[in-house]
Amino acid sequence: MSYPSRDEILASSKGWVASFLNFLPGLGSGYLYQRRWKPYCFTITAITAWFALGIFLQGDSEPSQKEQIIGISGLLFISIVTVLEANLAFKKASNKTKAEKDKIIFHEKKGWFK
Repeated sequence: MSYPSRDEILASSKGWVASFLNFLPGLGSGYLYQRRWKPYCFTITAITAWFALGIFLQGDSEPSQKEQIIGISGLLFISIVTVLEANLAFKKASNKTKAEKDKIIFHEKKGWFK
């Protein structure tokens, strides 16, 4: 029994589900769906750093509406980047696995004596 490769696991997932999960909560949940741990950790680190920067710059005062919009737009930017990256990684893995399957089928001998 052979275990599936990293690309096969990634290609077996649905690209739109991973993109949707990365966008809607904006926390990189699509990476968990795709079983991609490093990008998930990077996303969580980026979100935590964004919140920490906002809290540090805010100080003791209440954030203005402009600062709130900047904070939300930063989170939106992070989620859009993760959506694009997850979709590109899915397409790359699915193309790679398709090419490998085509190569295996092409090299398979056909005829009377295999």
